[in-house]
Amino acid sequence: MGYGPPFSEFPSPIHAMDLMRIHTEEIQKLCDRVASSTLLDDRRDAVRALKSLSKKYRLEVGTQAMDHLVNVLQTDRADSEIIGYALDTLYNIISNDAEEAEENQQVQSDDLGVQFTEMFIKQENITMLLSILEEFDFHVRWPGVKLLTILLKQQGPQVQQIILVSPMGVSRLMDLLDDSREVIRNDGLLLLQQLTKNNAAIQKIVAFENAFERLLDIITEEGSSDGGIVVEDCLLLLQNLLKYNNSNQNFFKEGSYIQRMKPWFEVGDDNSGWSAQKVTNLHLMLQLVRVLVSPGNPPGATSSCQKFMYQCGLLQQLCIILMATGVPADILTETINTVSEVIRGSQVNQDYFASVNAPSNPPRPAIVVLLMSMVNERQPFVLRCAVLYCFQCFLYKNQKGQGEIVATLLPSTIDATSLSAGQLLCGGLFSTDSLSNWCAAVALAHALLENATQKEQLLRVQLATSIGNPPVSLLQQCTNILAQGSKVQTRVGLLMLLCTWLTNCPIAVTHFLHNASNVPFLTGQISENLGEEEQLVQGLCALLLGICIYYNDNSLENNTKEKLKQLIEKRIGKEIFTEKLSFITKHEFYSKAAQKPQPNFSSPDHMMFDHEFTKLVKELEVVIIKAIYKSSEEDKKEEEVKKSLEQHDNIISHYKNVIREQDMKLEELQQTVSSLQAKNEQFQTTISQQLAQIQQHKDQYNLLKVQLGKDSQHHNAHNSNAQMNGFQSEEVSRLKEEIEDLKKQHELLQGELSEKNALLEKLKYSQAGGQTEQSTRVAEQVTELQKEMETLRSQLHVQSTEINRLQAERMELVQKLEASAAVTVTGDSSTAASQNNDHEEKIASLLQDLRSLKDELKVVSEEKSSLKRELDSAHSTAAILQDEKLKLSQEVTESKKEQDDLLILLADQDQKILSLKNKLKELGEQVEDEDDLESGDAGDEDDLDDEDSRDDDM
Repeated sequence: MGYGPPFSEFPSPIHAMDLMRIHTEEIQKLCDRVASSTLLDDRRDAVRALKSLSKKYRLEVGTQAMDHLVNVLQTDRADSEIIGYALDTLYNIISNDAEEAEENQQVQSDDLGVQFTEMFIKQENITMLLSILEEFDFHVRWPGVKLLTILLKQQGPQVQQIILVSPMGVSRLMDLLDDSREVIRNDGLLLLQQLTKNNAAIQKIVAFENAFERLLDIITEEGSSDGGIVVEDCLLLLQNLLKYNNSNQNFFKEGSYIQRMKPWFEVGDDNSGWSAQKVTNLHLMLQLVRVLVSPGNPPGATSSCQKFMYQCGLLQQLCIILMATGVPADILTETINTVSEVIRGSQVNQDYFASVNAPSNPPRPAIVVLLMSMVNERQPFVLRCAVLYCFQCFLYKNQKGQGEIVATLLPSTIDATSLSAGQLLCGGLFSTDSLSNWCAAVALAHALLENATQKEQLLRVQLATSIGNPPVSLLQQCTNILAQGSKVQTRVGLLMLLCTWLTNCPIAVTHFLHNASNVPFLTGQISENLGEEEQLVQGLCALLLGICIYYNDNSLENNTKEKLKQLIEKRIGKEIFTEKLSFITKHEFYSKAAQKPQPNFSSPDHMMFDHEFTKLVKELEVVIIKAIYKSSEEDKKEEEVKKSLEQHDNIISHYKNVIREQDMKLEELQQTVSSLQAKNEQFQTTISQQLAQIQQHKDQYNLLKVQLGKDSQHHNAHNSNAQMNGFQSEEVSRLKEEIEDLKKQHELLQGELSEKNALLEKLKYSQAGGQTEQSTRVAEQVTELQKEMETLRSQLHVQSTEINRLQAERMELVQKLEASAAVTVTGDSSTAASQNNDHEEKIASLLQDLRSLKDELKVVSEEKSSLKRELDSAHSTAAILQDEKLKLSQEVTESKKEQDDLLILLADQDQKILSLKNKLKELGEQVEDEDDLESGDAGDEDDLDDEDSRDDDM
């Protein structure tokens, strides 16, 4: 049953209120049909009619039909068409897209969307909607994605919490990225953008659902920076996942996804005609890089990402864009900001950036080219701010870079043939453009931050003012421009430079005070009653004068600390001076600059303070006010305490250096001991091999003994024949006994060799331990081993004598056997011929066995001689090790004595400091807590204890 135009029967014109009432009645009828109709087609037509009315009559349809539509979603899940109509209707009700709404309804549009969203977002409704999204039907899934997206837009935190606690809720939504239909996948990206906003828990879950891999794949498939709006959506989602989420940033880095960002920035030589979408995509890609290396991230995480970006070539690719031609201005500006944060605080990256040259003829350093843009007043303001930020990041914690910049200003290094960074900064410092003055002053101040050496070097810079006039120092020229009454921005920049220059540099303070006109100028500026614009200058003049007092070394008699304080009290007044000094921190520009390192100003006129300078002011304000109110006696006592502390620090530094040198010597000695131990292990291996060979020879000897025993038994069986030939049984018995003695002696030698092997193993263990007490036991064992070797040598000599004696007896027996055989042949050759032949064969066999035994004994003797040589070598090595151990022990004893002297000296110094602190407390001065000093001393004593423990380990 179809549903025709509901209002065609009414005549025109009809009053608006009547028409509204009629539509309300019709909507009510449709709701009744949805609720009561038993036919699915009838309910479907009614829901379709509600959908057609829902855009124009949001309020009526929303208030009357929402419950019925939710019921349809619950009961008619089998029909995808009616589910799709219901989802579309709910989307139209909740959405604030009021293109077709009448003018009187547009005002209430936003409120209606929020109210209907609050009515819909119940736990069961969101869970039901998540289950509907699992349907693959396009007419169900797509409206469901759009509805959930608008719910997240209207009431993000509440919907996020419900999805977070729903089983597999986030995982179901992540499946949208794998949908083959691009419309659903792209709207899924929009849904995930809303889902991940400001919710770290959901961001982590999405990241661990392999979101980075999927999103990077989509970006690559869509053409990277040349892609369409889908790439933009992916990049926005990546930013949501990574921004302010340290866990996801670490996961992104560890997953090697930084390397996959490099191809995004590969631009060609022809950079003309970039589309607006490409500019947007590349801008978001650069912002994504900055998210990973933001100064607001933990330092360790930022440093690690910077390292990866250099190693994978991402920094190099960014520098190519930086020096390329035809790049749009906003992309160039964002690239400069990105490079700035990639190199900030990373020495390796800063060194690489210093080596980058622009593709010009002749080639110029990239830093010089960028500074040319900074001091050029025709360049866009945002570009000049970006270059200043890049220069600041290049010098951040980079003393090497600071020295290189200052060196370009020194007379001995100035190259007249090329333009240097120092020359550009001086040119900008004294140009007619106040913004160039400010930028150059701040840039030069960053070359001096926390670097006393460069502050002193900059005092050598001389400037030629005009022909015929002598050159003046850079310091004097800055004060001259201040006195000329230039623009406020110029004077603020110069005063920040001077304050940074003179801070913690007494020599620079002396040079500044040496000019007699500087102090009267400052006191005159502070004491005058000027307008609000000049109050900032007055505060900075007060700060500069306070620095001259606090860091004054009293080397000028007319401008000592005491005299300057008297001058302030007479001409200005301490209260007024303090009030003027407080103008700085109360200024709104100070608060804005203190928020983050990047210069971010809405207009050039607001460019007054630098971020690093705000930190300097915060440190100096308190100490300067203290210094102003101190008496001369307190200053003297404070100076004495400072000198005493400096002496103490110098002594500590000296002894730390001594301990460091001793550590190096100990390490060298330990390496020597390790090498000797390695050699000893080699000797032990050689000895083990020799022992194995000896054991092999023993086995062969035992085999020969068995064979000789068998031959002896065979000989006893023919004893009568032997007696006939003069071979007496007593002699044979004696030979057997001597062979048994030799066997016992060899078994004894085997036992002694086993004991020797055990002693050598103990020696190896003793030497590997590296302990002084064990080295003594090693020496004793080596001595015992030497004695046993002497015993072994004597036993070997006795054995050799016995073998020689046996050989002599064997020769006698052979001679007797040969004589007996000859007599027998002469007397009765006919009757004993056969017996003599048998005896001759046995005698020949016995002689052969004896020769073999002689050869084997000769081999054993040679092997034992070789073993003797190896043991002698091992003995000499052990003696060398013992000498080295004694030397090392002496070195350790001397080191411990020196450390004991150091501890005594430190205790004396601590007692002196304690007495000085007590004096300061009696005078009413605030001093550091005793716990702080004790923690520092405890750190030093812990270092000494660590050294003692290493010495004891030796």
